[in-house]
Amino acid sequence: MDLLPLTEQFKGLPILQSMSRKANCWDNSVAESFFKTLKTKLIYHTNYLTKEQAKLAIFEYIECWYNKRRRHSALGNRNPEQYRFYLEEKRLAA
Repeated sequence: MDLLPLTEQFKGLPILQSMSRKANCWDNSVAESFFKTLKTKLIYHTNYLTKEQAKLAIFEYIECWYNKRRRHSALGNRNPEQYRFYLEEKRLAA
């Protein structure tokens, strides 16, 4: 099978190719940061007996901690709940 370069395969599709150069991870820094945090805060501290146990632990970490209670620098170092409250206050004050 003759494989075309990715840029050729993407022509005509609604896909925007990454603008980063080889070995330059800036476009992937958010994902890299998330996975580093996940590994250092959860994965490396636990021995999982089953794949299901690992999946559940990762789900709980993401849904119960990372997305809801962890402070996010993009939200002014607020957690999402605090940021929602901040936006609502701002909207009411306007």
